[in-house]
Amino acid sequence: MTRLTATLLTIALFLPGLAAAQTQMALGGLDADPDAPVEITAESLSVDQATGRATFVGDVRIGQGEMKISAATVEVIYDEATGDIARLEAEGGVTFVTATEAAEAQSAIYDIAGGTLLLTGDVLLTQGRTALSSQNMSIDLAAGTAELTGGVRSVIEPAQ
Repeated sequence: MTRLTATLLTIALFLPGLAAAQTQMALGGLDADPDAPVEITAESLSVDQATGRATFVGDVRIGQGEMKISAATVEVIYDEATGDIARLEAEGGVTFVTATEAAEAQSAIYDIAGGTLLLTGDVLLTQGRTALSSQNMSIDLAAGTAELTGGVRSVIEPAQ
């Protein structure tokens, strides 16, 4: 039994009303490398030197190591001190994929420096045959954990 399934099963057994509750789960497959280069492709790009922001629009695809993000629009916020990408803010049909997990949402904020990903609006997470949905999901990529809130629903398939 995977660590995710065991964690969710334990929560389901001991917390009645899971759909209205807040839960935490282990995401053992998330393996983000914040030091890996970030590659971004899109239909168009606008840059604002004054605010240190770049906005990619149209079929935006972002890759960093095994982590892939796609969305309609992504705003890139740079660290003023270093000039490195500090944060990505995605809107419109956001998809987040690693080697073992996939997540969908209406919007996402990926804090590269902090190693966190916040997904909001109709969030759906799948890990193999297990699926979770909620309105919000906050992922700590370094710790490999996530917290889901707002109408949490889970579908757990038993191991075959």
